[in-house]
This record gives sequence, C-alpha cells and structure tokens, in this order.
Amino acid sequence: MSNPSDTTPSQSPAVDENQLMAERREKLVAIRADAKAAGVAAFPNDFKPQHQAQGLADAFGEKTKEELEPLAVRASVAGRMMLKRVMGKASFASLQDASMGSAGGRIQIYLNNDSVGEDLHQAFKHWDLGDIVAAEGVLFKTRTGELTIHADSVRLLTKSLRPLPDKFHGVADQEVKYRQRYVDLITDESARARFAARSRAISSMREFMVAHDFLEVETPMLHPIPGGANAKPFVTHHNALDQEMYLRIAPELYLKRLLVGGFDRVFEINRNFRNEGISVRHNPEFTMMEFYAAYWNYQDLMAFTEALIRDAAQKAAGSLQLSYGGKPVDLEQPFARLTIRQAIDTYTEAGANADDATWLAEALRGLRVAPEKIKGKSLAGLQVMYFEELVEEKLWQPTFICEHPVEISPLARASDENPEVTERFELYITGREFGNGFSELNDAQDQAARFQSQVTAKDGGDDEAMFFDHDFVRALEYGMPPAGGCGIGIDRLMMLLTDSASIRDVILFPALRHQAG
Repeated sequence: MSNPSDTTPSQSPAVDENQLMAERREKLVAIRADAKAAGVAAFPNDFKPQHQAQGLADAFGEKTKEELEPLAVRASVAGRMMLKRVMGKASFASLQDASMGSAGGRIQIYLNNDSVGEDLHQAFKHWDLGDIVAAEGVLFKTRTGELTIHADSVRLLTKSLRPLPDKFHGVADQEVKYRQRYVDLITDESARARFAARSRAISSMREFMVAHDFLEVETPMLHPIPGGANAKPFVTHHNALDQEMYLRIAPELYLKRLLVGGFDRVFEINRNFRNEGISVRHNPEFTMMEFYAAYWNYQDLMAFTEALIRDAAQKAAGSLQLSYGGKPVDLEQPFARLTIRQAIDTYTEAGANADDATWLAEALRGLRVAPEKIKGKSLAGLQVMYFEELVEEKLWQPTFICEHPVEISPLARASDENPEVTERFELYITGREFGNGFSELNDAQDQAARFQSQVTAKDGGDDEAMFFDHDFVRALEYGMPPAGGCGIGIDRLMMLLTDSASIRDVILFPALRHQAG
C-alpha cells in the first residue's frame, strides 16, 4: 500500500478559484438531489466520532504492524479532509480533527471497493479537500509504518465550497491570516497550538487566583464615565437611557468598589477598549486580568505577580527558560527591582544630569520628543519621559520599575518616605510593559484632589486624562481598607509565552480596517 503523504496540492495556482467554487457548487447540487431521493440530510448531524487522531496515535502509534493486527481495534473519527490520493480501486486520505500533538491532529484512512462498496468509493473520489468526512474501520499500519484506519464506512458530513490554500504554503499573506483566522487555523498547526497555549495560560491564571482565595467577579463594560486608566475611550449612545456611554478602558474603579463592599480579594479577566493606535504591541480591544487584595501593598503585589507569571509560563509553555525573537528570557531567576532613577543610572550615561530638569528637557528635544509634551513637566515627569525614550526597550529580562511620580499616577498611594512618588510598579519584559500595579489610594479627599488635577489636564487638552468620578469618591468616603491592585496584559504575556512578534498573532480576531465583500 502507498502512503499518500505526498499528495498534490488542492489546487494549481493556474486554476481559477471561482471556477473551482463553481465546480464544488455543482457537486453540492448533486449531493442535495441524492440526499433528497434517499430521504436523508445533505448536511447530516447524527454522526458522533468516538476517537480523535492524537488519542489513537498515543495509544497505538508505537505498535508494530504485527502487534496491531491481532487487536482488530475499531476506530470512529471525523475531520476535515486535508490530503487525498486516488489509485483506481483504492484511495487514501488524511483527516484533520481538533486534537493536537505529535500527530498534528491527523489520521490517515484507507478505503477500497471491497471495504465500502464500489458506488460509495466512486462518490468519495469526487469529494474535495476541505470537506468534513466521517470514517469508521479497523486500525492497521501501512508498509511505511503510518497508523491508518481501513475504513468500512465513510460519510460526507459537510461539503466545503471554497478550496483550501496550497498545502505546501498555507496562507502566505499575513493580513489574510488575521482576516480569515478560520483558514489560518485549518492550514497552520502552529496557529492552533498558539491559541491552545493561550487558553491553557488563561485557565492556569484563573486557577491560580482561585487557589489564593480570590473571588472572580464581573463588572460593567459600558460605563457612564470612563475611568481606571489614562486612555482615550470609545464613545457610544444608550438609546433607552438617552445618554452617552463609554466602552470600558479598565475595570479598576468598579473592582475597588467591591473592596469597599467587603470582598477582600477580587479579580476579573476582562476585555478593555482604548481608542488609540494600532501596532504590533497594541490592539484597541484587548484582554487584561486585574486583581485587588485588601491589606496588601505594592511589595506584596510584586511577589504575587512574579509567582503568577511563572505558573502561567510553566503550564502554557512548559518551561521558565523561554526564547523570544531568538533571545533568551529567564523567568526562573528573581525579577529585578529598580526605581525609575536607578534604571536611568543603570542603562544610560546621564548620571547626575538626570536630576537636572533643564538638561532632561534639552535631551528629550534632542530625541525628537514634541516640545508640547515637554513643556510644563516636573523633574519627575521628565525623568519618566527620558526613561521611556531610552531605557524601556533595554529591559529584556523581567524587571519591576518602581516609584512612579504622583502626577502620572492619579489612583496610586503616595510613598510615605517621598510624597512626590507613588508605591507603584510596572513590569517590563522584552522591552515592553506587561503589568502595572500599586498600593491603592484609599484617602477619599486625596483622591478627589487627584481627580480634580486630571480634570484640569483634560481642560488643557489632554484627551487621555481621567474624568472626575464622584461616585467612586463617595465609595471611598465609606472607607476602603488598605489594598493593592494590579493589571496584567494577557495578550502581551501570550506574545512572550508563544514567541509571537505581533499582538495580532495571539488575538483570534484582531482589529482590522473593514473590507466590503
């Protein structure tokens, strides 16, 4: 018996796709007619596969032909036909199902006139790559050692009307992979593995939180005023209430209301929306996990965040020694902790000049930072900008950057030792931010003053500044326990764990410009 693994592609580049679709539609007309005459469905929904490709490979893949034959193992599978070879009275095909592993989610089937009957075999010869097919029969090994089902029953479950891409190249156009993720998942095993890893990581994070006594909650995605982050929101209109609403930019203020209400530990894995730029690191709709714990401070948060990320990496990637873009990332060693000022000293030659506002402003102008962004900034604000321009991208190994200025941290608690900075950290890995956390501000009067400063900034033209949230201040006036809170960007974490260059590679359906048709 021959092995069909060298089956020719589903279509030659010279063949017009519209012509192929027309031929498939003609086949479907005949299939509908035959089904109607037989009193059955053209798209049946009564087949229940009992096995998957990887499970069969795990159980029987190592057995020899001689070991397998006397077992007479019957298998029942269904999947998309990815390869097919017709050889007169016999045919081979490869079916792909949802399982993953060494078998790639594929199992080979073999059928001939004797096993399924000449009429059914003849019909099978006209089925196309991409069709979803059911098969039942006995397992055996081919001469080349491939695990195969000798089918005595095959059924066409779903007729595919569009031809699959060339099997040797898959989807070559990266934008098509994003727009037609369903095709990408069909043709690229690594894409399926990447999103399975994402699912495992999110599940592990949820399990980790629950194991540490956190309560999972859900908060609104439509807000009467946006809050919880410095970001530009998406705006919509609620017809029944006749008022403007905003898609959530962060769940923070609602989660902290729950601390006021008496829940000591809460978390939410949530979708957030920010009406800002699109890049390899940014998608306007993204996933975060935010968590809050009463009686924790930012030091507690850093230790917990470190443990959480290690746990997710171990379960999703199977290792704490990762590679990203060809460079190693070590999640096993303790994460570094530096203040912004210490990071400037470590990664630049600014030295004492970093404490000179005039020098920093001139240096930033030399780095082509817009003058309007520099004007009016305090020394601490200029240091942050200098850090962002020259240091961020150098933070390859996991590093917590601590003590951010009060002026850019309107929800964080000020440091008792230095009231100009906050008990806040940002986690950087591979030169990008992965998380943001801080000891929470629970002084209602201080919070009101911080909100007022944000309103002043918004009136001055800063469209990312926060609104004044009177209800949140009212909640704080009832008393919120001392607490710490943190947000972790799930999409960026998945980029790291799957070695993906773009955030679009780890979001099933990323935001793209709409195309008609």
